[in-house]
Amino acid sequence: MKRAKRFVWLALFVAVLAPASYLALSRQACACGQEPAAQKSKYVPVHDYDPKRDAAADIEQALAEARRAKKNVLLEVGGKWCVWCRIMDSYFEANPDVLKLREENYVTVKVNFSPENENKAALSKYGEIPAYPHIFVLDAEGKLLHSQHTGELEVGKSYDKEKLVGFLRKWAPSK
Repeated sequence: MKRAKRFVWLALFVAVLAPASYLALSRQACACGQEPAAQKSKYVPVHDYDPKRDAAADIEQALAEARRAKKNVLLEVGGKWCVWCRIMDSYFEANPDVLKLREENYVTVKVNFSPENENKAALSKYGEIPAYPHIFVLDAEGKLLHSQHTGELEVGKSYDKEKLVGFLRKWAPSK
């Protein structure tokens, strides 16, 4: 009798529950194929000067995100060794309104320049860099719109808010 009950339960599972769980699993598998946008990985911003990163790949990913979000791209070229690079980072942290303006209009990519990795190939298409940090503004297609020596945006031992905001507004995409 026990054996018969087990058989009935097993038959019930195979007939009713197993197809339902198989169907649920196959729906999940099909959903992956039906929604390629959900399958794509989300853009991860580059907020650190890392000599191990592939700047060309980072720029391509930023351009794809800029096209999707209808933004321009800011390439901030510098390194961990660069005092003014750290000052710029601190400035944005201390001025959330300026950071918000940047984030609403640009995909920002830190591109390392150091003895470990000068990223010559990736940076060669944008022109001369007289000092660091240096900012290149690209449109979403990768066209160079502007090359900015950041010394022109400085005041004392920091950045001039009016100049920095003016720069960000001037080169923001027209929406």
